[in-house]
Amino acid sequence: MTTYVAGHRGMVGGAILRKFEARGETTVVRTHAELDLMDQAAVRDFMQTERPDQVILAAAKVGGIHANNTYPAEFIYDNLMMEANVIHQAYAAGVRKLLFLGSSCIYPKMAPQPMSEDALLTGPLEFTNEPYAIAKIAGIKLCESYNREYGTDYRSVMPTNLYGPGDNFHPQNSHVLPALIRRFHEAARNGTQEVVVWGTGTPMREFLHVDDMAEASLFVLDLDRETYAANTEPMLSHINVGTGTDVTIRELAETIARVTGYKGQISFDATKPDGTPRKLMDVSRLSRMGWTATIGLEDGVSSTYEWFLSQEPGNLRSA
Repeated sequence: MTTYVAGHRGMVGGAILRKFEARGETTVVRTHAELDLMDQAAVRDFMQTERPDQVILAAAKVGGIHANNTYPAEFIYDNLMMEANVIHQAYAAGVRKLLFLGSSCIYPKMAPQPMSEDALLTGPLEFTNEPYAIAKIAGIKLCESYNREYGTDYRSVMPTNLYGPGDNFHPQNSHVLPALIRRFHEAARNGTQEVVVWGTGTPMREFLHVDDMAEASLFVLDLDRETYAANTEPMLSHINVGTGTDVTIRELAETIARVTGYKGQISFDATKPDGTPRKLMDVSRLSRMGWTATIGLEDGVSSTYEWFLSQEPGNLRSA
């Protein structure tokens, strides 16, 4: 059994690759320099030559709010091209099983909490990342449409906020958890007396360690077809992946302060935006199938901080 892992240099793809290697399974990978997934002919030639048994599509153009808001055309175009090329050329090469990785941003901005799979396409999306979300929704529908027409077994998983080894700790371009790890680390190191966090600290967010996401991905990929079909619907087949629990931004900041050894004051700037009050995934579908997350937030933050320290200064990316 040979698996092509697209996006193996990213945080999620790298974690998935490590899981396959730990199981002693054969994988195929290509860097962007070796294979441009936006090049249809190149992807076709790769698939026809390698003929993998299954594909995990973890490659994507990703970024935070600023990047999504600044480069909307790139986010929708690049992601549409990558997923269309990989999914279609996998089918053309006879690949029967594929796993597409999406994002919790596919759900409407005001979706009921916790967000269940059937909330998809029930309301307007968050404006700032709508292009990226539309591309991810299209990926789900590509998988479902190929299943309907060609009898393939293409599945989709939608993770909540991810963190862990390989994350981006850039002070402006990173997501909230790695950004706070870096800020509290630097504050502890420099003896800073106060760290100011944007917003009121009351919004609630869910965080999933990337190693749990990798385990869940392989779990879903390995499910027999009957079990997967019995727990999904043909045109509502994606599966949420998360912990099923959330914390306030204040609680997150306090956890990171403990882990990094920061002893100063934590304050919140209520003049800055809070964003959506709550974003929690309903993970009952995956739980019924037999998988739940195992890495608690404090343990996950601790191991991520250890990785961060092992990379410094290499992980403090300037762009």
